[in-house]
Amino acid sequence: MATVKEMKATARPKAGKGAARAERRAGRIPAVIYGDNKPPVTISLDDAELRLRIQAGRFLTTVYDIDLDGKKHRVIPRDFALDPVRDFPLHVDFLRLGQGAKIRVSIPLHILNAETSPGVKRGGAVNIVTHAIELEVPADNIPQYLEADVGKLDISSSLHMADIKLPEGVRTLTRSDATLVTIVPPSGYAEEQKAAAAAAGGAAPAAGAAPAAGAAPAAGAAPAAGAAKAPAAGGDKKK
Repeated sequence: MATVKEMKATARPKAGKGAARAERRAGRIPAVIYGDNKPPVTISLDDAELRLRIQAGRFLTTVYDIDLDGKKHRVIPRDFALDPVRDFPLHVDFLRLGQGAKIRVSIPLHILNAETSPGVKRGGAVNIVTHAIELEVPADNIPQYLEADVGKLDISSSLHMADIKLPEGVRTLTRSDATLVTIVPPSGYAEEQKAAAAAAGGAAPAAGAAPAAGAAPAAGAAPAAGAAKAPAAGGDKKK
């Protein structure tokens, strides 16, 4: 079961830009709780606490119990806005979670056993094509991450969504054939492969190649142009 964290909030009776600016000047961040077929509730949160929650990571995949005047609302953050210059929070939207609710979340991909990958040992590098996976999950069972084991991948091999084991009750919204991770070859790998192939092909003389100097001609081969012919056995005798 997912860990549920707590935050305290105060009611925010007024809405609008002017009221929101007044909340921020007072060191509080305006927010709203909506969903579960209930009317939205406008609240405000402590600025310093909210910043710590966001900076800690996984804010949008963490379930919270928001304590509002002694009543707890189980929610998950759906979106938040940051000041484009000073990077502090401006507003947060929370989705209210009902009993047995399922939600869509984006979960990070963690790479395992890269150091044992045959491709990495040969100089290749792990290339993460998809950093996060879209999932539909029970609200009380949100995985922290999904594991991608690349320990058996060689150069130019790939890992796809179908290769990932999902927790019970979790459904992926990503195509099963979507590429998640590849092992890319090192610089100059293609040229080395071509050179190796050419060397392997040059071990035997090419068809139609002239014999080396001094080598005996093959049986039945025609003499070279202009070469003296030996007299046939029983040729002309001196008269």
